[in-house]
Amino acid sequence: MINRPEYLDFLIKLKDKQIIKVVTGIRRCGKSTLFKLYREYLLKNDVKENQIISINFENPNDLHFESWQDLYHYVNNKLDKQKKNYIFLDEVQVIAGFERAVDGLFLNENVDLYITGSNSYMLSGELATFLTGRYMQIHMLPLSFKEYYFTTSNSNELKEYQNYIENGGFPYLINLNGDKELIRNYLDGIYNTVLLKDVVTKNKIKDVMILDSIVNFLFDNIGQLVSTNKISNTLNSNNRKNSVNTIENYISCLVDSYIIYKISRYDIRGKEYLKTGDKYYLCDIGLRNYLLGEVRELGSILENIIFLELKRKNYDIHIGKIDDKEIDFVIKNNDGLKYIQVALSVRDENTLKRELEPLQNIRDNYPKYIITLDYDTNNYDGIKQISAIDFLLGRVDL
Repeated sequence: MINRPEYLDFLIKLKDKQIIKVVTGIRRCGKSTLFKLYREYLLKNDVKENQIISINFENPNDLHFESWQDLYHYVNNKLDKQKKNYIFLDEVQVIAGFERAVDGLFLNENVDLYITGSNSYMLSGELATFLTGRYMQIHMLPLSFKEYYFTTSNSNELKEYQNYIENGGFPYLINLNGDKELIRNYLDGIYNTVLLKDVVTKNKIKDVMILDSIVNFLFDNIGQLVSTNKISNTLNSNNRKNSVNTIENYISCLVDSYIIYKISRYDIRGKEYLKTGDKYYLCDIGLRNYLLGEVRELGSILENIIFLELKRKNYDIHIGKIDDKEIDFVIKNNDGLKYIQVALSVRDENTLKRELEPLQNIRDNYPKYIITLDYDTNNYDGIKQISAIDFLLGRVDL
């Protein structure tokens, strides 16, 4: 098992807190493994095996509940009334009405409750209604470049970055030793499971061919401004008849499955969020290469990788607009705003000028950065250039 210290430490901090821990993320990103790591931690820290109740609803041996009532009574009857009980419900959303069982179990003061799910329905449906203010979400992603890099023995960082963007960061891929055929088969399984289980079946989608076309379009246009009208017109021009409403609905379903993330624009000068022109980023670049067949558009790929790293660091992320120019990322946390441009290289004078100009047009004093694959570090009148590899490996921070 690959250790995921940032996620594990978060669970440890929440241990015994009277709040439900909800771990979300795309299938196979490591949620079940995280629970295993945490259970090992509990057993090493004075928790006995009979205090742990663990059910994985993707395991056929655990699929013996016909209703949420069966689940509730099964777990409730196994509780040790004299000690704290640690309950793990993995992919619990397969049980209809699961939120009622979760709500009932949570009412026990001697219960510490952990659940996972591969669809944002868990936090937008009845669970949120039942448990408003009583849960905390931990959103997982596939391996970061740092996590991936420290599983390898290769000291060539750029070489491993190339392997990373080619194969992606799903944890099990480490076991496939770079075998291209096995990696492709594994990614094929993830892709089809997500689309069939979490998108098509869950949302009763009728036109799978249109859905497939939308996925191909979004995967091929990461980091580009996209509108549903543009997608609709593109599909219509390829004789794929559709409606804008259908496109919007299908994209929403893809976002709910965590296979893509939708980022809106922010007008820096007007200080308002814009309703048109969104961007989409993928949860894992390996899925893009699996679907499109080759590693291309390296600048867009780097932008996607940086987006995922910012998301791991829990920034609020938007696309910036300053007059007719674009800022790749406007990010915000408790320290305030930061502005980021991402480029493969700015050693070319014209490229450097193009990347600097939007940042130079911003008149406030928040930090501004250019992140590139160059190992160069520079300062252009307060605009800092940093190495993407250094940033991804945690050697520099924003």
